[in-house]
Amino acid sequence: MSSISDLTSQLQSISEELADKALEILKQAHRAGESKRPDVERTLTQARRAVEKAINLLGRTNSND
Repeated sequence: MSSISDLTSQLQSISEELADKALEILKQAHRAGESKRPDVERTLTQARRAVEKAINLLGRTNSND
Protein backbone atom coordinates (compact mmCIF):
# COMPACT_ATOMS: atom_id res chain seq x y z
CA MET A 1 0.00 0.00 0.00
CA SER A 2 1.24 3.48 -0.87
CA SER A 3 2.08 5.96 1.83
CA ILE A 4 0.45 9.35 1.84
CA SER A 5 3.69 10.96 0.71
CA ASP A 6 3.82 8.54 -2.24
CA LEU A 7 0.25 9.42 -3.17
CA THR A 8 1.01 13.11 -2.84
CA SER A 9 4.01 12.73 -5.11
CA GLN A 10 1.92 10.92 -7.72
CA LEU A 11 -0.74 13.63 -7.54
CA GLN A 12 1.92 16.32 -8.00
CA SER A 13 3.10 14.57 -11.16
CA ILE A 14 -0.47 14.37 -12.42
CA SER A 15 -0.98 18.06 -11.68
CA GLU A 16 2.12 18.93 -13.69
CA GLU A 17 0.99 16.76 -16.60
CA LEU A 18 -2.43 18.42 -16.59
CA ALA A 19 -0.83 21.88 -16.56
CA ASP A 20 1.51 20.93 -19.43
CA LYS A 21 -1.36 19.56 -21.51
CA ALA A 22 -3.52 22.65 -20.85
CA LEU A 23 -0.65 24.91 -21.91
CA GLU A 24 -0.10 22.85 -25.04
CA ILE A 25 -3.78 23.22 -25.96
CA LEU A 26 -3.66 26.97 -25.33
CA LYS A 27 -0.63 27.29 -27.60
CA GLN A 28 -2.36 25.30 -30.33
CA ALA A 29 -5.44 27.50 -30.06
CA HIS A 30 -3.31 30.63 -30.25
CA ARG A 31 -1.51 29.35 -33.35
CA ALA A 32 -4.89 28.57 -34.91
CA GLY A 33 -5.97 32.17 -34.29
CA GLU A 34 -8.68 31.31 -31.76
CA SER A 35 -9.64 34.15 -29.46
CA LYS A 36 -11.37 32.10 -26.74
CA ARG A 37 -9.96 29.51 -24.39
CA PRO A 38 -10.84 26.03 -25.64
CA ASP A 39 -13.35 24.13 -23.50
CA VAL A 40 -10.96 21.21 -23.10
CA GLU A 41 -8.33 23.56 -21.64
CA ARG A 42 -10.87 24.84 -19.13
CA THR A 43 -11.70 21.26 -18.15
CA LEU A 44 -8.03 20.32 -17.75
CA THR A 45 -7.44 23.41 -15.60
CA GLN A 46 -10.45 22.54 -13.43
CA ALA A 47 -9.12 18.98 -13.02
CA ARG A 48 -5.67 20.34 -12.10
CA ARG A 49 -7.23 22.55 -9.42
CA ALA A 50 -9.07 19.54 -7.99
CA VAL A 51 -5.81 17.57 -7.86
CA GLU A 52 -4.08 20.52 -6.17
CA LYS A 53 -6.88 20.61 -3.60
CA ALA A 54 -6.34 16.90 -2.91
CA ILE A 55 -2.60 17.51 -2.50
CA ASN A 56 -3.30 20.27 0.03
CA LEU A 57 -5.75 18.09 1.95
CA LEU A 58 -3.27 15.21 2.10
CA GLY A 59 -0.60 17.63 3.30
CA ARG A 60 -2.69 18.27 6.39
CA THR A 61 -2.58 14.66 7.52
CA ASN A 62 -0.21 13.59 10.24
CA SER A 63 -0.19 9.93 9.23
CA ASN A 64 2.51 8.36 7.09
CA ASP A 65 0.35 5.46 5.90
